[in-house]
Amino acid sequence: MTSDPPIPRPAVSWRLVVPVQRAERAKTRLVAPEGVSRPGLARAIAADTLTAVCRALPAPEVLVVTSDPVGGALARDLGVRVVPDPGEGLDAAVRAGLDYAHPRDAARPGASSADDATPGWAVLLGDLPSLRPCDLVQALSACARHERAVVPDADGTGTVLLTSLAGPPVPQFGPGSAARHGSRAAVLDLDLPHLRRDVDTTDDLAAAVALGVGARTCAELAASRPARPSA
Repeated sequence: MTSDPPIPRPAVSWRLVVPVQRAERAKTRLVAPEGVSRPGLARAIAADTLTAVCRALPAPEVLVVTSDPVGGALARDLGVRVVPDPGEGLDAAVRAGLDYAHPRDAARPGASSADDATPGWAVLLGDLPSLRPCDLVQALSACARHERAVVPDADGTGTVLLTSLAGPPVPQFGPGSAARHGSRAAVLDLDLPHLRRDVDTTDDLAAAVALGVGARTCAELAASRPARPSA
């Protein structure tokens, strides 16, 4: 017996929000290797994330929320819209990006004016130095099969990707966010380790390096000095 053919689904025109914290305040739990600036490393991680994102999606579909001047300049160089970070935490930054994206789609509730695509909203964390463009494309394709979806981080407790086809999602980031987001969304345990490896701690960074990190993170880590041998 043959299986039924898959039901065709409309394409999704994504609005992807990437929050990037000011580098001086970012990654406070991450102990940078000796000789490496923590703000410099945070900026390199964000830069590799944004570069991968912009290779996966057209730049007009991406919004970066940041008050970091270097991160903002990089985003503009990539052709990405930059929304000021209100400085009230991650959820507030995400809402600022979603609020900016939403009015442009509200006038076309069912489809884009260009191609009958369904509007979709997504939030991707900006600390994924191992991210590859193909990983994001695959993840968004999986998310597009659900009205609301969440992709947990490698530990299964945090959130790296949050999406909705039913209006902007409600951000509830922080420790345990995957469960909070999952109360209203499909939790997708995708086999995409490069996408799901966010970096908050030294162990996270080591795991990301083992997977392979982007060029800017590699260059920043190359400045590290090996530990001196004990006498």
